[in-house]
Amino acid sequence: MRLFLLLTACTTLHAQWLNYPSRGTPRSKDGKPDLQARTPRASGKPVLSGVWQVAPAAGEVEKLFGKLDVEDVPGDDLTTFSKYFFNILADFARGHEPMTPEAFAAMKNGPQHALSPDERCLPLSVPRGDLIGFPFKIVQTAEQLVAMYEADHTHRQIYLDGRPLPKDPNPAWLGYSVGRWEGDTLVVDTTGFNAEVQLDTMRHPHSDKLRVQERFHRDDFGHMGLQITIDDPRMYTKAIAFSVRLLLMPDSDILESFCNENEKDRAHLK
Repeated sequence: MRLFLLLTACTTLHAQWLNYPSRGTPRSKDGKPDLQARTPRASGKPVLSGVWQVAPAAGEVEKLFGKLDVEDVPGDDLTTFSKYFFNILADFARGHEPMTPEAFAAMKNGPQHALSPDERCLPLSVPRGDLIGFPFKIVQTAEQLVAMYEADHTHRQIYLDGRPLPKDPNPAWLGYSVGRWEGDTLVVDTTGFNAEVQLDTMRHPHSDKLRVQERFHRDDFGHMGLQITIDDPRMYTKAIAFSVRLLLMPDSDILESFCNENEKDRAHLK
């Protein structure tokens, strides 16, 4: 299987607002952020705002692929990606994947060597943007939540104002997202993805029936649980659910990244 290195040639290593003390961050006596402090709240609900990055279990990517035959690029260590970025069915034994005959046929007959969307500087989409080892920034207001992804410099709007999902959406890279609170958990439902969206590196297929649900639960100041459910009855015999951990990156910010600028990786991809 071909693993790719995300295009990062244009990412700067120095930025103005890295290591700048963020207002409202609880700190220990030595001045360091206290990641075990209480979850911040506003209007009775947890505040999810901040810069977050997936925190995979140690060794999970190596367990999935064995020794990785790739050269690490600074800031692009594949072992910091969630295993689900590569394979949404990583928890299923080979031959026991809950795929429909249509999905198996799509895997068999689909392009094997075509460049993936992100290799063409197109969005990672959902849920891959949550699972790559690059941070994303959440800005939360009472009526919407905006997620900004460093990896491909896309922004995503999640509406919290009670509106329903569109009945006949124009297919989009990031789909259409609405959220609601269930206690202290923010539940986000997303539909309306276009046909080019990839669920993982292994190119597991999806149809126009795809629905992705994310459940965000901030456990304390520096840690958040994220449960992802992928439901597509045309392609999968049951909903696929898995959980990851998100780690807050305090006193930090996302970097500007436009992969078409000074792009030099594509000619070397095999």
